Amino acid sequence: MSKAKLEYIWLDGYFPTQNMRSKTKIEENFSGKLEDCPIWSFDGSSTKQAEGNSSDCLLKPVAIFPDPTRDNGYLVMTEVLNPDGSPHETNHRAKIDDDDNDFWFGFEQEYFIMDNHTQLPLGFPVGGYPGPQGMYYCSVGGKNTHGRQFVEEHADICIAAGINFEGINQEVACGQWEFQIFAKGAKNAGDQVWVARYILDRLTESYGYYIEYHPKPVKGDWNGSGMHANFSNSLLRNAGSKDVYEAVCEAFRPVAKEHIAVYGEFNDQRLTGLHETASIHDFSYGISDRGASIRIPIATVERGWKGWLEDRRPASNGDPYKIAGRIVKTVKSAKIEATA
Repeated sequence: MSKAKLEYIWLDGYFPTQNMRSKTKIEENFSGKLEDCPIWSFDGSSTKQAEGNSSDCLLKPVAIFPDPTRDNGYLVMTEVLNPDGSPHETNHRAKIDDDDNDFWFGFEQEYFIMDNHTQLPLGFPVGGYPGPQGMYYCSVGGKNTHGRQFVEEHADICIAAGINFEGINQEVACGQWEFQIFAKGAKNAGDQVWVARYILDRLTESYGYYIEYHPKPVKGDWNGSGMHANFSNSLLRNAGSKDVYEAVCEAFRPVAKEHIAVYGEFNDQRLTGLHETASIHDFSYGISDRGASIRIPIATVERGWKGWLEDRRPASNGDPYKIAGRIVKTVKSAKIEATA
């Protein structure tokens, strides 16, 4: 009789930045299939999701991945439900209006690797600074590259887990890295980003590191961290029209504040108009413009206006469920008939 370890992962009730929580359920003769993962519960009073006198919250499994780091292990992403089975108010996955998976997302997750002992990004000396930006981006060699072994191990685990992991690179600031996730379906994309983050955070326990998702952890002339959201739906993939793309982009203009509200805490420190960002107070879009709010990739134009858009505003600590949900809502609101 075999025993499987199912790691149930959920998002807590902290606001505005939710944290991952997890605990292990042992199941006998587990099939490895999502439909055979039982509903479970947890103490919501310990995660700001319930009161102590009525503390049970439910965990509904929504995605499952093999866990390459544990014998007979699985990573189970879950939604939080109320005791009556309705979505908890902190469950933003359930609010995404993309049940047909028409929306595709590619998230570019930037982050800093921090040393537990120094409380500084890798490569930062105690009491000072490393050399200025310029030589760290996509660098090679021990002088400018910090944390490669850790990053490579994270990539290997994600790939072995079946996450659609698309790449890694060192970023512009010292000790800053990025990984990319692509998935068809807004909910699926969020699931994969959260599980990849979980693997990343758990891996730090073996290295004496921690991950800093704050969008501007190092003040001054250093790049902040974002989570650029590349997105498309059947309209954008097949449009063949500049007018359609401009109509979609314009749909974002009147709801810019609503997007910023769910794009991550402290994002005002990153979206300054400098360091490859647009100002948080402005909205703009442009072809191949990394200083715009939304970039129209040159590849989209070269394919005859068939492709995707990149929203460059989301912060590294943003919730991909909230981000995707807001983007889906805005794209669906675009007035296409009048301009196509």
